[in-house]
Amino acid sequence: MLGEINHIEIYVGDLEKTSEFWGWFFGELKYKPFQKWDKGMSYKLGGTYIVFVQVEEKFNNPKYHRKRIGLNHLAFRVNSKEEVDKFYTEFLNANEIPTLYETPKPFPEYEEGYYAVYFEDPDRIKLEVAYYP
Repeated sequence: MLGEINHIEIYVGDLEKTSEFWGWFFGELKYKPFQKWDKGMSYKLGGTYIVFVQVEEKFNNPKYHRKRIGLNHLAFRVNSKEEVDKFYTEFLNANEIPTLYETPKPFPEYEEGYYAVYFEDPDRIKLEVAYYP
């Protein structure tokens, strides 16, 4: 038994906004478009893919919040502190996407050399781009 994650499926409030946001983000992380249909899409890297599905209007309330039961955040590992900073400058700053916790910055309490930036997608799902040795 392997146990590797095959896919994660996330329901979203606005598939078009999600596509704009995640398309660029995943392009930077080398994910490739994998599937697309009228109510959803996915991106794949290696054996793992992430699926986004337009939520039905009747289920679009209450809005998502990471402090409720369920997903808190998704973290993506990059190869260097410089890549975190590049992502911050070229994607977050360039698109006026605010960061959380005054990041990017080191988090030695997690692990020596841990360096990350936190932010939210259009549905306020918390995301992290991190480097650690």
